[in-house]
Amino acid sequence: MITQKLRKVGNSYVVTIPKAEVERQKLVEGQLVAVAIQPVEVRPILAQDLREALEETWTEDEPAYRYLGGH
Repeated sequence: MITQKLRKVGNSYVVTIPKAEVERQKLVEGQLVAVAIQPVEVRPILAQDLREALEETWTEDEPAYRYLGGH
């Protein structure tokens, strides 16, 4: 599955296909392709040592973490 950002161009919205995927699929310009549209949420995965450090300091530093996270 390819995850791409929806962008507005004029009065339309576009999603691009990376060149590597076009080449892998042997697609050519003008060819019709099927696209399944499904919203996704991407969340970062913390390294185990960072996660442990965060959990150890969460109670004391929660306001600062929430500020840094924009919430």
